[in-house]
Formats: sequence, C-alpha cells, structure tokens
Amino acid sequence: MEPTKQTLLIGGLLVDVYSHPGATSSSTDQNPTTDSNIPIHALFFLHGRTESAQYKYVVDIVKVIFDESYGSLGGEERKKDLIVVAFDHRNHGKRLVDQQRNLAWGEDPAKKNDQHAIDMYTIQTGSAQDVSFLIDHLSSFLYPSGERTIVEWGMAGVSLGGHSTWIALSREPRLSLGIPIIGCPDYTKLISQRAASSRIPFSPPYFPTSFKTYIKTHDPAQLAYRAKDASNPFLGKRVLVLSGKEDKLVPWVASAEFVEGLEVGEGGVKRVVVEEGAGHECTSGMRREAGLFVREWLRL
Repeated sequence: MEPTKQTLLIGGLLVDVYSHPGATSSSTDQNPTTDSNIPIHALFFLHGRTESAQYKYVVDIVKVIFDESYGSLGGEERKKDLIVVAFDHRNHGKRLVDQQRNLAWGEDPAKKNDQHAIDMYTIQTGSAQDVSFLIDHLSSFLYPSGERTIVEWGMAGVSLGGHSTWIALSREPRLSLGIPIIGCPDYTKLISQRAASSRIPFSPPYFPTSFKTYIKTHDPAQLAYRAKDASNPFLGKRVLVLSGKEDKLVPWVASAEFVEGLEVGEGGVKRVVVEEGAGHECTSGMRREAGLFVREWLRL
C-alpha cells in the first residue's frame, strides 16, 4: 500500500508528512494525527540536487522504508510509529528561484554556475537549519491538540540530501539517527576534487576566503568526530553510511577517511555499506538497508 501523505504549511515551508497506512487506528482512518498512545519516531528524508520532494522516487524510497521498517510487525506488537517528513531544499521544487544556481561548473554559459561551490554548500547548511526549525515546530502543526508525541528524530537523504544529513547530524543534538546516502561529510575533499576536474582554482572568486574559513570552522570533517567525549557531536548516534563504490560524482575516497575515523561511542551504532558496482545512485539494496536500519531504531 502507498504511504498516507499530509501536506502542512509551516512558517511558509510546505512539508509532506508520510505515515504507514497500518499505523492508523482503523482501516478507514487515513489521518496520521490519529489519537494513539504509541510514541512516534520522525525521519526527515531529503532529495537530491536539481530534484524535489515531489519526485516519484522520493515516494518510492519512503514506501520501501516503511515496508522494511515495519516488516511483519502487527499493530499489537509495534512499540513505535514512524512518520517520514519531506520538503524541498532551498532553491528547489516549489522553492525554486533560479535553476542555473543549482548547476555545476562547465564550459557552456547556459549550463554553468561559477558559484557552484558556494551555492551547493549554502543549500546544504540551509537545509540543516530547516530541519532544526521543523523539529521545533512540526508537532504544533501536526498534533495541535497533543494527539501524538514525537519521541525521537532521525534524518536521511540522497546525494545533496546526504550531504545535508551529515551537516545536520553534526549540528542538531536532537537527531539520534542519520542515513546519508551517496553523500559526503568532508566538503573540502569533495569540492576540491570536483574543482580540479573542472579546471577551477581553489581560490577566490570561486572559493572566497570567508567561505573557506567558514568550512574550516563548521564542516563535519573539521569537528572532533574522532573524540570519545562530549566534544564529538556524533557520539551516541546511530549512523548508516550508504555509498556506491563506482560513484564518480561523490567518490567514496572523499568520505573514507572521515567515515573510518568516525567515533559514535558505546551508545552509538556505525554501519557502513559501500556497494560494489554501484555509482551515484540510490540502489534497491541501499533502500532496503535504510529500511532495516530504521526498523532497528523503532524497536529500541
């Protein structure tokens, strides 16, 4: 069955909230705000660059996540309900202002964006801020009479959404789970390789000094991700990394050092799947892994 979708307008931002049909209180009630004593885990899911939350593959992945995470669990056995929250990245979908600013470097003036490095990173960080904003306010719009309680928050995303997931995980302490799919936690490694292949110098105006200073201070790869104390923002979190071994756009080599060194502590989980033969794509295997990882989260 297709997931149930409800669209909310929260502070000017259109937000799609998906729920599993089996999570409603009766076979005829398709409203995810149905009164229930079962607590809720909310998972944000973000799309890729030049796409939108309205793309069919977003619904397809959400359906797989629901199917795999619920598995054979019946209503009597389920301890947590799941909702999946999707919205458009800034300058994407219904928030689109200038499509060219979502493009990369290139030779064709009609298809190139000299500000690619800045545009892509500000969208990522903006989306991370949007997630924190929605954690603050989603319950008030979705459950205005306190019908349900969201007890944990997680985030997943593909490509641009995967990059944003890493950033949000490093900045938002209320996120307990993250599933970056074909995303990268080290922006300098990723974008410097892309710049080199496009013959773009790693210097102003393509890389303003203020921009590089910001990255050196705030990017996940610049934080204490190896530490075993409170200085590490990833400590205690559940992280599933899904990447393609043959990915040319977001090569695994740009993420490998960070992911291998990432410390989540005894209370956290780190699982890494680099799929053989997969390129820059969210494969059926990746979708299934994501669903199973969410299933474990719901059983806590």
